Amino acid sequence: MTTLPDLLYVALFAVALPLVDYGVFWPAFRRRSQADPARARTWLWSWMILGAWPVVAVGAALWEANDRSWASFGFSVPDGWRLWTSITLFLLLAAYHAYAVATLARSSEARASVRQQFATFAAVLPHTRTETYWFGGVSLTAGFCEEFLYRGYFVWVFSPWLGWWGAAALSLPFFAIGHLYQGWNGVLRTGIAGAFFTLVVAIFDSLWPAIALHALNDLGAGIMAWL
Repeated sequence: MTTLPDLLYVALFAVALPLVDYGVFWPAFRRRSQADPARARTWLWSWMILGAWPVVAVGAALWEANDRSWASFGFSVPDGWRLWTSITLFLLLAAYHAYAVATLARSSEARASVRQQFATFAAVLPHTRTETYWFGGVSLTAGFCEEFLYRGYFVWVFSPWLGWWGAAALSLPFFAIGHLYQGWNGVLRTGIAGAFFTLVVAIFDSLWPAIALHALNDLGAGIMAWL
């Protein structure tokens, strides 16, 4: 049963923290970028990693305090056809990114094309091998934490009133607007990605495939950006 602390928690991560990020951290990042872009990226990624996990920890503690089942949250392992299909989907996405990375590595024209696609948010993507390691941490953090918050907790909180699909639909604009630093095109792309991850959760009845695909997709984009 949804409680007032649950609603306050959702308001914290879906409304309050994105406003703080957009109003405080992103302007600070832009100022730092003018002086030293590389150090500014490392500073930003540090905050993204160190800031997200405590928020998830609060949600986990709240869930445990109410003695709720993690299976009902979405942390059940798919079985049968769902397991094998989710593994196949992960391998297909991995193969796609491997092919894209190999293409970029040997084609200057492909690199120029992707550089144009990433131009609007290149400042937050890795530029060196070392930065790519940092971005790997960001990718794992985003994959787990964003799915926990938006496809997990948010949907669970509003499902009693809106049903699962209604709650999932409501989560999408909050998830997308949280990426406003990428510009409105980035918000649209994030919304589409969020809709895809929502379908993954619905089809496989688990957060784990969405977490894995989310992290892999972000990591693949980071490697492509570096190249």
